[in-house]
Amino acid sequence: MEILKSILLGLAQGLGEFLPISSSGHLLLLQKAFGLTEGGLGYSIMLHIATLAAVCVVYRGQIFALLKKPIQWKTLWLIAATAVTCAVYLLFDDFFDEMSASGELLGYCFIITALLLTASEVVRRRLDCTVTCSDMKWWRALVIGAVQGIAILPGISRSGATISGATFCRMRRDEAAEFSFLLSIPAILGGAVMEVPGIIETGLGDFNLLTVMVGMIVAGVSGYFAVRFMIHMITKKSFVPFIAYTAALGVFVLLDQWVFHLIYR
Repeated sequence: MEILKSILLGLAQGLGEFLPISSSGHLLLLQKAFGLTEGGLGYSIMLHIATLAAVCVVYRGQIFALLKKPIQWKTLWLIAATAVTCAVYLLFDDFFDEMSASGELLGYCFIITALLLTASEVVRRRLDCTVTCSDMKWWRALVIGAVQGIAILPGISRSGATISGATFCRMRRDEAAEFSFLLSIPAILGGAVMEVPGIIETGLGDFNLLTVMVGMIVAGVSGYFAVRFMIHMITKKSFVPFIAYTAALGVFVLLDQWVFHLIYR
């Protein structure tokens, strides 16, 4: 059963990190459903590191290009967006921590994800989105960084928020996806570093080394395929299935909080 739980948590992280459904929201729900009260932070960080490896594999060409020629506009915009995300996190650190622990706003945040994706679909269909990473302006990077900061809240999808923010800035969907996934690298690394003191204090708790390794492998493999799928989805399909899913999940979580108490006991 512990291995099965680890597989489910790994899938939630790997798929949810890159599909616009919120990995942190799904991890929080599953941890509440499984009654995991200790070590959740450390385990979640390990799963995030596994998905970081996945995005690095998929975008290794672009990463090597940035490392070979770091002085370019794309690098500057990634740094600017990351700086804004850090500022949002530092300003609302206590609030984010409280909501991440309690999950009080989880249902509302899933619904916010659905609304962001809906707005993104409307903008994409009505406006001419042609901006690329090379010719984007500074304010676009700040907007994307700000929405990524808001997506620290569990239930608000980081990929969904950043791709939607880029679409609001009239960026091409494929360029928006690339910028979003590259932006996830410093975000995941930074998040892991910031949580090191908490991990040292709480340890792995309910998790042992085997379950952590299984979860990381599942998260990494599923994350790799999720990135590949999202690249295809963004360029060829719409976000409607994800809108329906996150909206329905948000309503379910709110009903559970208010009425059923299956997870929120």
